[in-house]
Amino acid sequence: MTLAFAIGTPSKAGDFDDAQLTHVGYPAWFKESFLDLREDIMEARDAGKVGVMVLFTSEGCSYCAEFIRTSLADPRLAARVQDHFDAVGLDIFSDAELIDPAGRDTRVKQFAQETGAGFSPTLLFYGDNGRLLYRGVGYHAPERFALVLDYLIGRHHEGASFRDFVASRKGDSAQARSGYRLRPDPLFSAPPYALDRSRIPAQRPLLVIFEGEGCETCESLHDEVLALPEVRDLLGRFEVVRLDAGDAATPLVAPDGTRTTPAGWYEETGFSALPALLFFEESGKEVLRTDALVLRQRMMNSLLYTLERAYEQQWTYQRFARSRAIERIQKERAEN
Repeated sequence: MTLAFAIGTPSKAGDFDDAQLTHVGYPAWFKESFLDLREDIMEARDAGKVGVMVLFTSEGCSYCAEFIRTSLADPRLAARVQDHFDAVGLDIFSDAELIDPAGRDTRVKQFAQETGAGFSPTLLFYGDNGRLLYRGVGYHAPERFALVLDYLIGRHHEGASFRDFVASRKGDSAQARSGYRLRPDPLFSAPPYALDRSRIPAQRPLLVIFEGEGCETCESLHDEVLALPEVRDLLGRFEVVRLDAGDAATPLVAPDGTRTTPAGWYEETGFSALPALLFFEESGKEVLRTDALVLRQRMMNSLLYTLERAYEQQWTYQRFARSRAIERIQKERAEN
């Protein structure tokens, strides 16, 4: 089974330092919202636009700053957003009061949690009547962001999932641009893939990595993230399973006991790019998932978030990552 859309974002590890704390400033053309998203959506509709784009960020987030610097600073992409959407920026940790698209009173940080803004940046696009048209968690490179806009502006969301839309747009020719073949690694568990943890908890947490033939960003993940000694040290405390997202033949038992195949499981997740990562705790509960760009620091934070069971303290990943960043700053200052 060929996955023509598996290239994902073309951005490679090393394009920016994801451990660096960066000021996040929204473009000047973002709307000065009174944090009544229901009203914002109605105003966008009255102006003949598709709807509202909500960008969740957090101060210091290098992925957020990179998205604004690359995708939103691209004149063509910025013009398309402004022509078809009103844009609102929100900080994931804000305590400000907000009216959500359904008209409910809440706070920004609660809205972020309810809408699954697990990583910053997170993009939410809303259409008529407050209907969520697209949710994208993580960094969107210009090419991927352009596909999102094509999907929404062309109203393809009315008849197809974003994943299927991406597959139809990429075409088989996209695969020929990368000669990557699934690379073995001694850390990867060999089949059979009996990952059921629903009845008997495992000794270690689980990381599942979906890859695909011809996936340039999968190659970058190996070379520039998985090869790092500090990452490998933490991976040694996990059961790590690498799956071919195009494999519809190999039997697999998922952590919840479901019998499937790698391709079937990948499709069920709703992922639309590769590589894609799923983190599970010992009893099979999913902890984190992403098919967006993951560089060194985000990988380290994700592994530690799972190992330290920070989710049991009701911490979101982003809160955990921010606390780690503060610790790094304090340590650096003490050493200097």
